[in-house]
Amino acid sequence: MTWSAFGDASRELATLVAQSRYRPGIILGIARGGLLPAAAMAYALDVKNVFMMSVEFYTGVDERLDFPVMLPPLLNAVDIAGTQLLVVDDVADTGGTLKLVKDFCAEHVAEVRCAVLYEKPRSLVKCEYVWKRTGRWVNFPWSSQAPVVTHLPSSSLV
Repeated sequence: MTWSAFGDASRELATLVAQSRYRPGIILGIARGGLLPAAAMAYALDVKNVFMMSVEFYTGVDERLDFPVMLPPLLNAVDIAGTQLLVVDDVADTGGTLKLVKDFCAEHVAEVRCAVLYEKPRSLVKCEYVWKRTGRWVNFPWSSQAPVVTHLPSSSLV
């Protein structure tokens, strides 16, 4: 995916949400891949309350932990209570991350729906809003290049 295609995809995805007449009061981006799509969706849907949750699952290209883990700071359930919530991520691959976040949020909000740029057939969560479906690995412009910094192991930091 290119930056230009991302812009078009985000706008089209937001249009799907708007056409469904779902009006989220909060957009929740799943960090890190869902942060840029969440921001783009928030602007397109004119939603100013944007939250994020950090979840670690992928450790490399098609390499993941056994299960997704929420990372601190954790979302305060009081802040989302009773709202219409739209969870946004870049891709629903296995769906493990989305399921963790959606299940957590569903206990606290009036309604939760999910929007992704790409959904894979094996995803545990079938998202209400999907730009494209694919079975292939997707390279996003924000994660396709190596980081510009190299982190030293914590034991070498003195």
